[in-house]
Parts: sequence; structure tokens; C-alpha cells
Amino acid sequence: MRKDSKTSDTVVPLRTMPEHLDAMSRPLHDLRISVMDRCNFRCPYCMPEDKYHPKFRFLDRDQRLTFTEIGRLTRLFVQLGAHKLRITGGEPLLRTGVADLIADLSQLDGVSDVAMTTNAVLLAQHAAKLAASGLSRVTVSLDALDEETFSRTTGGRGGVARVLDGIDAAVEAGLTPIKVNAVVERGVNDHAVLSMVEHFRGTGIIVRFIEYMDVGNINHWRRRDMVPSAELLQMIAARWPLTPVDANYHGEVANRYHFDDGNGEIGFISSVTEPFCGSCTRARLSSDGQMYTCLFASEGLDLRTPLRGGVSDQELLELITAVWQKRKDRYSELRAKMPSDADPHKVEMYYIGG
Repeated sequence: MRKDSKTSDTVVPLRTMPEHLDAMSRPLHDLRISVMDRCNFRCPYCMPEDKYHPKFRFLDRDQRLTFTEIGRLTRLFVQLGAHKLRITGGEPLLRTGVADLIADLSQLDGVSDVAMTTNAVLLAQHAAKLAASGLSRVTVSLDALDEETFSRTTGGRGGVARVLDGIDAAVEAGLTPIKVNAVVERGVNDHAVLSMVEHFRGTGIIVRFIEYMDVGNINHWRRRDMVPSAELLQMIAARWPLTPVDANYHGEVANRYHFDDGNGEIGFISSVTEPFCGSCTRARLSSDGQMYTCLFASEGLDLRTPLRGGVSDQELLELITAVWQKRKDRYSELRAKMPSDADPHKVEMYYIGG
């Protein structure tokens, strides 16, 4: 909501900082907002075609939160300490008018950053408007640059040229620094890592390699399919020497490295081999109004029902606060101790964003 057009004049007083901490003393700093459960890709590790086929029933329009509802909930999360917002999906650019939502969210008092994660296929036509609406930057999901591997990782949807056009448009619009996230799966796209680095080195675009994770259940994750970040680091550094650098901020998920020749940096997100649960400050809001406290959560808090039932901002705030204060999630730290045949139910990634 824009500050000059709020639908509620209710003012909820800020609480003291200790009440914003979870059960493991982690503050709430980041809110990831999924605006769309649909996607125009069918990546095998996220939305495989055999499961999400043309007849699959996604959410109906009235099941998704309206932009007004998202704005109201976001304002409450901001009052609890969230100051960094990320718009996700599914593919967020499939949601009509998403730039209008960004315009409203970027004007909320206390918000310091509004970013978006996208596959960039539609980005070229939207980048300028997104920037004008207040979007700070974009992160692009791109697992390979050669068409054959790209097609394999996206379920045969989209095309490399369209993604690169989207990245170019984002650069021109000033949605920087742009990060390119690549999920690396052994035997699928690990051979494409060096070409990805070579393409983006020196461009100002930061490539980050993500260890293939067991998000959700439909990808039938096996640890042997995951390529450890240490292995990728060794391979890349053998060709282009690297030096580790400090995190930009507390809780940054990527380990950063600068190229010794000055041609930029890369990062590694190592949720499997180097869990970072202890510094996780993220809450997630699904497109149908469920609050999740972990990427690997099995259930969420329904906020849509009370929201549409007429409860006050104070009551919503108390619901959110109660869940956050009880939060003990640290799945990635516990994964290694789980039995090899354990397969706990987890929400799928397309539903709450990465």
C-alpha cells in the first residue's frame, strides 16, 4: 500500500527488540513474498512436468492474496523488524500488475530494500517499469548457458537468449547488483559451471552456485546428486584464482570470493555442506497467505482466513509474533543426523519461493 492510500488507519506500536527474536535468538529481518504459485518453466527439481502438467490445478485467483492484503500483512512484518523484502513465485512476473505492488511496498516506512527473484524470460518487457516502481535489484535463476542443458534444466521452456535479454534490460534499468543463481546438480549441469563463470566475469553480474537441496519432496533428492561448493570452488579457482571476502551483512547466505584479477566476484550457497540456519532471519509468505518460518517447513500459519475474517492489525500482529517467538527451525543443520531413508514432508519450493 502507498503511504497516502492505506486502507486502515490502525497504528500498531512497535514492540521492543527482544520480542522480535525467535526461540534461538534470531531476529526477523527478511520477508519473502510469493505472489504467484504458477511458473512458465518446469524445472525438474522444482516443478517437474509429470507432476505440474497442463491439467494441474493451481490456486484460483480468489485464493491468492490481493495486493491490498499483501500490503497490509507486509506492513505488520515490517513493524516486527523485517526491512528487506523479496518478491518471489513461482514466477512473479506472471502476476499481472506486480509493479504496482512493488510501488506500494517500496514506500512502506522501514523498508530498506525490495528485490525480486525471476527466471527473467519476461524481464526484458518489465525491467524499466519495475525499476520506476521502486524495485531495487533482481536475482535471476539460470542453471546453464548452453541451450541443450538449459532446456533440460527448465523442462524445455523458455530460451537462453530471452533470459540474457532480460538481464541486459535489468542492467540498463539499474536493477543492480544483479545476481545469477545456478543450482548445480551432478550429471545435469555441473559441466556448465566454468562456462557460466567465464560468461559473466567482468560484467558486474555476480554468479552464485547453489548446492542442490532437498526442498519439498517431489524432486526425490539424493545427496550423491549434490555437488559440494568446495568442489566447485576448487575447480573454478584452478582456472581463475580467488580470494575470500567478508559478507556484506550479517546473515548473508552466500560465501563470497573476489577474482584476483579484479574481474568481479562469485558466491557459493552451501545449505547442505555448510548450513547457515544459525543466522537465518527470514520469514516467508505464500501467495495464498500462509506464513512459513523455514524453506524446509512442513506447515505454515494461515493468515488469509483471519485477514478476510475481519480481525484487527493488532490481532494479526499477535498471531505472527507468537509463531516467530516459537520458531526453532534448523533443518539444514539437522539433515546430516537424519536416517538415510527419512523423507519428512516439506512444502514445495514453487509454493513459497527459494
